[in-house]
Amino acid sequence: MLLDELDFAGLYQQQMQLAGRTTKKPEHWDKRAEAMANDCAPANDGYLTQLLAKIDLRGASTLFDMGCGPGSVCLNIAENLTHVYGVDYSQGMLDVAHRRANAMGLNNVTLLNKSWEDDWQDIPQCDIAVASRSTLVSDLRAALIKLNDKAKLRVYTTHTVSTSFVDIEIQAAIGRNVIELPNYIFAVNILYQMGINPQVDYIKSNNCLDKNNNFEQFSKTIDWSLGGLTDEENNRLFDYYQHKSRIGEALISPSRDWALVYWDKVALSK
Repeated sequence: MLLDELDFAGLYQQQMQLAGRTTKKPEHWDKRAEAMANDCAPANDGYLTQLLAKIDLRGASTLFDMGCGPGSVCLNIAENLTHVYGVDYSQGMLDVAHRRANAMGLNNVTLLNKSWEDDWQDIPQCDIAVASRSTLVSDLRAALIKLNDKAKLRVYTTHTVSTSFVDIEIQAAIGRNVIELPNYIFAVNILYQMGINPQVDYIKSNNCLDKNNNFEQFSKTIDWSLGGLTDEENNRLFDYYQHKSRIGEALISPSRDWALVYWDKVALSK
């Protein structure tokens, strides 16, 4: 079978459905805003340091950051640009980003409350478009087209390398039927079929699920990541925690790798 005969956009959507992945409500992220600002937004964060070093700002004065969260990318790059736009569907994230922008003395930041599916007509076209750790959407092809349309020069996106946010070993231990999520390969192939030949690089970072000083903390992290645990699953998780602690093995993978998929703006045929 020829590569062009495969519908990667459709396969992506099928895999998302098989995995039971649904879009979390904004309120879910509202509750996580403060924690994410502490864990993911500092300028010295390993992931951010690597990502920002790879973003080419030559000839750029504006940046559009989709799924900006607490301003992890747009605020840390704002001093190098004339204006940045941070967009997120979680008002709680935007509230934290606004507070952080004020604390940083930034006056060139516009924050907008929009989702991937919303109309973006009132968002100005920017030199650079970024979607950092926010690309696990219901329709990836449509999302990539929207990002490309909003960019004048370049687009930068990051996607998971692993096919699961929670270690498959943990999911198996609690009795979950593990169906893996689509990873960055789908983005590369979808872009190829759109007539875009992206570049791919990799970012190594700490696993943000590494909060496991005690079982209560570990359980809370896994519960949040999997969208809730039953009592039976929590009991199995406790057995897993006890076993790993007893033999001195790590509870989770210590790192999480991300694929940076980026390209120069392409004029797509309508």
